[in-house]
Amino acid sequence: QVQLVESGGGLVQAGGPLRLSCAASGIIVRRYALGWFRQPPGKQRELVAGMTSGGGTMYADSVKGRFTISRDNARNTVDLQMDSLKPEDTAVYYCNADLAFPLLVAGRSRYWGQGTQVTVSS
Repeated sequence: QVQLVESGGGLVQAGGPLRLSCAASGIIVRRYALGWFRQPPGKQRELVAGMTSGGGTMYADSVKGRFTISRDNARNTVDLQMDSLKPEDTAVYYCNADLAFPLLVAGRSRYWGQGTQVTVSS
């Protein structure tokens, strides 16, 4: 059984950092495309960052230069380092995984976590 469990969400002041982690079980993360999506209040889920199995990365324009996605093969996790947070980053953040990067980017990943709330106060 595959499980993705996010942690690290919480309340942070604007300009501050926060690090999210997603622990995977039932899959080996280095063999999968991995990503983070978010869903702001009242809005649709959107891609934040993605990583191919080969280690290539991509980011939404709104987070480029502020967020960094990384993979820890030893811990079998995918992390999202978020710096210079803004109130508009407030959302539920979801990690996801799929063997096909195009499906992940399209939001059609096979595996999803339950989400973790990030709230940025102004």
